[in-house]
Amino acid sequence: MTVSERPATEPTEPTELTDPSDVGGRLEAGSHVLALRVYWEDTDAAGIVYYANYLKFIERGRSDLLRHLGVDQAALHRETGVAFAVRRCEIDYLRPARLDDRLEVRSRLLDVRGASLTAEQVVWREQTELVRAIVRIGCIDPAGRPRRLPPLVRTALAATL
Repeated sequence: MTVSERPATEPTEPTELTDPSDVGGRLEAGSHVLALRVYWEDTDAAGIVYYANYLKFIERGRSDLLRHLGVDQAALHRETGVAFAVRRCEIDYLRPARLDDRLEVRSRLLDVRGASLTAEQVVWREQTELVRAIVRIGCIDPAGRPRRLPPLVRTALAATL
């Protein structure tokens, strides 16, 4: 039986991590750094980044951090049935970003547990901190119940701490 034929009730463990060579951003001193530019679609009528769009920016940063660590979320879900879901997000908006600003999202893992991880994510414009978020992510099964991180994934994530 191939992985695609296996019923969702029979999850497998991934046997290898993905090649992170085609990933946005870079790893730098234990953090992932993703460069972004603010476009019209990110702003309100005054040209200031709409507050909810920072959640999109930090999601991109976390996704590329995982890719850099070899975790392909689509393949992980397809092969094992597990996914990541935000359980808690604590966010402080310190200064506004504006149209055409160049930003950096710096993401680093603070904690990796059995079925969850916690990340700190900071959005910068040059030397100015704009937004700081602490995000708790849970690993869930197809029914939305907590599930332990697959060992290979947990090892990859824990290596950054």
